Amino acid sequence: MIKKAPLLLLMIFVVSCSANHAVVRTTKSDPRKTETPVVQRVRKPIYRPATMKNPVAITKKDSPTVGNYSTATEVLEATTRVKATTEMVLAYIENYKSVAKDNMIRTGIPASITLGQAILESGAGTGPLSVQANNHFGIKCHKEWTGPSIKYTDDEENECFRKYNQPSESFKDHSYFLTSRPRYAELFEFQKDDYKSWAYGLKAAGYATDTKYPDKLIGLIEKYQLGRFDAEVLGKDYVPVVNKPIAYNSDVQKYTVVKGDSLYSISKKFNISIDELKRKNNLTDNTISLGQSVIVK
Repeated sequence: MIKKAPLLLLMIFVVSCSANHAVVRTTKSDPRKTETPVVQRVRKPIYRPATMKNPVAITKKDSPTVGNYSTATEVLEATTRVKATTEMVLAYIENYKSVAKDNMIRTGIPASITLGQAILESGAGTGPLSVQANNHFGIKCHKEWTGPSIKYTDDEENECFRKYNQPSESFKDHSYFLTSRPRYAELFEFQKDDYKSWAYGLKAAGYATDTKYPDKLIGLIEKYQLGRFDAEVLGKDYVPVVNKPIAYNSDVQKYTVVKGDSLYSISKKFNISIDELKRKNNLTDNTISLGQSVIVK
């Protein structure tokens, strides 16, 4: 019995050691499987804006009362050279049409002339004199002026121009300027809605030194249909002006510049070179203004 005891202890020791060993598997692993972890890649969705089945073209109306105008920039040149869009001119007309009509009732000066001159002289309110001095007509000081003034280079360097507290004072002074000077007296013999005679009469009386002043003024009046305000004051029906080439005689033909025109397009339209156009119209560069009359023949 004693001899068997060591043998029993030896058997218990061997069994305990076998339990602590790791189990070794002889089965081969499946070659289609991998132990490397799989990373899922999620593609970022691509944004594609939705398209309309029936797309609608969006257009812009510049004026519901005057007609369709583009917003192209035009050159307005008188006491200064400025650029203004058609929208700016239309807004200017809307702001000062009542003042011009009131002045017509009070003085007899056509509202179309007042507005046309104001647009031309002030660049629709964007010129230096109108911005800095509320002077919308380029009226110089003259010897009788005792109010505030501003220096500005026009025909001569640092000339004296009148300065006003607000634009309406400039409009009122413009009317007084024309009614109080004998040299403009003949203008009041014209019909109150005869803006063409008034335009040429102003130039003849010495209001402006620009030889093309009447054509520029008439061009603006007709482009923006300013004669309708004269008709409103006089209680007449207004007939809109249709701009088209004007033949003065068999030797001379003039064309009124409209939106989109250039010297190049006009030269092609009338089969004349650009240099010849510049020579006939005494142009030093290729700049032309909307409403300007250009000699084409």
